Amino acid sequence: MNESAAAVADRQAIERVIQQYISGGISGRGDDMKSAFHQDATIFGYLGPEFIGGPIQGLFDWVDQNPPAAGLQGAIASIDIGETVALARLELDNWGGHRFTDMFTLLKVDGEWKIICKVFHLHA
Repeated sequence: MNESAAAVADRQAIERVIQQYISGGISGRGDDMKSAFHQDATIFGYLGPEFIGGPIQGLFDWVDQNPPAAGLQGAIASIDIGETVALARLELDNWGGHRFTDMFTLLKVDGEWKIICKVFHLHA
């Protein structure tokens, strides 16, 4: 089955949003990824035994406080779109020597895709 032009455009827009997030990790600047997220977005996951949860500003602060991840590699494993909502899975390798799986919930807000929630897993 062929995707409609609108579905292809949505998929490409989501890929750009995720790439913006990856680029912020590479640069080590939270501001470089900020526009990928809705202003009220949240983040949840574990860094080792420490639970991380709350407003997305915590991610931006963490990125700013850590060295740039110049060798970061990101691969989008899946994108599932349901009209104005989407789920995306991202596999990240070499973020400060670590591997992560990120799951994003996205919402089309005023015609633009924004990450609403990031949930992550730090691989051992």
